[in-house]
Amino acid sequence: QVRLVESGGDAVQVGGSLILSCEISGAADSRYCMGWFREAPGKAREGVALLSTDGTPTYADSVKGRFTISKDSTKNTLHLTMNTLNLDDTARYYCAAGRPWEVAGTPNTICRLQRGLFADWGQGTQVTVSS
Repeated sequence: QVRLVESGGDAVQVGGSLILSCEISGAADSRYCMGWFREAPGKAREGVALLSTDGTPTYADSVKGRFTISKDSTKNTLHLTMNTLNLDDTARYYCAAGRPWEVAGTPNTICRLQRGLFADWGQGTQVTVSS
């Protein structure tokens, strides 16, 4: 069982920065895909950033160049550094963990920034950006 607890959400002005953290406990280790998702009022939950099992990051187009996903393995904590925040970044942000998908016919596995891959979720932390 994986337990994820997010923190760091806050109210900030346009152009500001925040660092979100996700404390990971339980069975999640380097074999897990780790992701950040967000959900704005009236919108579907969307993937923001992914950290694959080999440490490769992937970002949604809307946050490329502004957000950075990272993991502190010594503290088993996942971070999302968010810069140049804009009004569209207002949402509840969720940390998620999941086993990678197997690639058919190969011994390989793959992480995808897709909600269906992630079985374990935190409760979320609110980010509100205002002008």
